[in-house]
Amino acid sequence: MTDQPTLPPAAPAASAQPARRTSVAAIVSLVAGILTWFSVPLMWLVVPTPICAIAAIVAGHMARAEIRRAPDQVEGNGLALTGLILGWSLVVIFVLSLLAVVLFFGGLAAFLAYLASIGQLH
Repeated sequence: MTDQPTLPPAAPAASAQPARRTSVAAIVSLVAGILTWFSVPLMWLVVPTPICAIAAIVAGHMARAEIRRAPDQVEGNGLALTGLILGWSLVVIFVLSLLAVVLFFGGLAAFLAYLASIGQLH
């Protein structure tokens, strides 16, 4: 017998598939969506709230399109979807709040006009 060391087993062949990368647009969408909700308490004092919401929505749609075009190369669909949900939820809440304010003051104005027309408002 010879005293030659045994060689370690050969490493498996490298896969032909390149590593998947996370979409930058998905990360931007998530970060903008989070910043949207952190800036909500200062919505009327700080401009970035609507800008962040729009950025989250646009970047989220761009990321999902990028992921659909190359699903074997790009990942981050969950990040993009989360950014989209955060951005769109702020838009929906803003529209519903605006609608509530308009309906409240419109109803108040209509009620006051009615009282004035029947002579109950002095």
